[in-house]
Amino acid sequence: MRNDKRLCFPGGRYFHLWWICVVGWLGCARQPSGERQVFRYNQSEGIATLDPAFARNEAIQWATHQLFNTLVETDTALHLVPSLAARWEVSADQKRYTFFLRRSVFFQDDPCFPGGRGRLLKASDVVFSLRRLMDPATASPGAWIFQGHVDPDTGFRAPDDSTFVLTLTQPFRPILGILSMEYCSVIPPEAIQRYGADFRRHPVGTGPFRIDSWDEGQALILVRNAHYFEKGLPHLDAVKITFLDSKATEFLEFLQGQLDMVNDIDPAYKDEVLTRQGTLRPEWNGKIVLSRHAQLDMEYLGILVDTASPLVKASPLRLEAVRQAINMAFDRRKMLLYLRNSIGIPAEHGFVPPALPGFGAVPGYTYAPDKASALLTAAGFSGGAGLPVIHLLTIPTYADLASFIARQEQEVGIRIQVEVVQKSLLLEETAKSQALFFRGSWVADYPDAENFLSVFYSKNPAPPNYTRFHDTYFDRLYEQALAERDSSSRSLLYNRMDSLVMTRAPVVPLWYDEALRLVRPGVQGLYPNGLNLLELRYCYKAAHFNK
Repeated sequence: MRNDKRLCFPGGRYFHLWWICVVGWLGCARQPSGERQVFRYNQSEGIATLDPAFARNEAIQWATHQLFNTLVETDTALHLVPSLAARWEVSADQKRYTFFLRRSVFFQDDPCFPGGRGRLLKASDVVFSLRRLMDPATASPGAWIFQGHVDPDTGFRAPDDSTFVLTLTQPFRPILGILSMEYCSVIPPEAIQRYGADFRRHPVGTGPFRIDSWDEGQALILVRNAHYFEKGLPHLDAVKITFLDSKATEFLEFLQGQLDMVNDIDPAYKDEVLTRQGTLRPEWNGKIVLSRHAQLDMEYLGILVDTASPLVKASPLRLEAVRQAINMAFDRRKMLLYLRNSIGIPAEHGFVPPALPGFGAVPGYTYAPDKASALLTAAGFSGGAGLPVIHLLTIPTYADLASFIARQEQEVGIRIQVEVVQKSLLLEETAKSQALFFRGSWVADYPDAENFLSVFYSKNPAPPNYTRFHDTYFDRLYEQALAERDSSSRSLLYNRMDSLVMTRAPVVPLWYDEALRLVRPGVQGLYPNGLNLLELRYCYKAAHFNK
């Protein structure tokens, strides 16, 4: 499930006066003097830990990504490429992965090592890190990533200092993508032995930056790791993360040159920054750089389809034709244009978003009210006659979108009552299968279509299978795809699964999300990616860059 990250502005009758003031301040904002390259951003929701075993949300992942490395990583095109592992080999039976580590990687200097000098990375460190992740005593929220795929006692081995072997219980093609997750960052056992639970404040890794200081709730300072293994990187001398909880204050800091980037824009005030087409309004040109890129994030409405549930048995949503009609009775393009300033891509194909292989090959749903009406008639509810009110649960942020959908559904006779609840209650009710029709989202953990299609695998609980979808043919295709070696064949299997989901309609796809960043002019090398991971290795400020 996603974390809501929105840029907020003051409201009320003083808003426009405030806006005139801050636009004027832009002319006075300057980069701080001096030669040091410091990148500054704010994390309004705070950072609870710097232990990658607990990197469960974007705020933590952005910070830990600067401090640690994984065996493999994703590039800007979401291809899996070497990181700590220089290369790897896969056995003929697809169950054994052998990784050959770089021999130039050192842990950052830290008192946990003899003499305070960081030592050479060893394969045993990888074994330690991944076993720790799976250890119930660690209580990591990422322990699930290997469950059912790896035996923690026999699945991780280090035959020598530079070779790590991972053995699967059965073939699982997405395993490389899983190994790129922040949860799989490699740490030294000496740090855990010295700091214990306080490792959260004393991270020791191999990444491009190391921790300098952390005043919790105020600021976190990371400084350049002089021993980083990628030659010439990073370009920055330091990263400063502040923790202003007010998004309005955060934006003021950005406008005054105290922050270099703001992540996302609050829907309530997006019209002051963006045009209806999702571009910068003219008054911001040359003062702000808008970075906009596709994100592996599907926004949808979920429908409980567990035929054993009394909720489902008593609801017209048990009927496939009614679920299909709901999908056809509202205009996704108009919804994005008027309510999201065209941010996002209308979800008119499958559940798998753009940037992954096969996107566009699966037909989805477009606005077709006549077809929706015909489906209702076929289901025995001509013009909506006899169709009871359907309750839709959503959170406050998406109330306007839900209301838009409800108004359009009403035109074909589908009456939807929007019920706004807090996010915690929505998560609780969907996890317990107590929500029949609900707002949901799925953000990729790793760049593989399997991560999205796992939402419908019947053997998965909620999460991710919040709809309790069960289809024997889908399950067979899913299991076949996990073992398929050929990429093209696997993509075809994914497409068949996605097409089946569209036909059965346990979800109402809304849009494939896009990530937005507002960046100050002069910031270079801040490359976007579909996982919206903050990559600062290549970042620099052009006005100061002299390396």
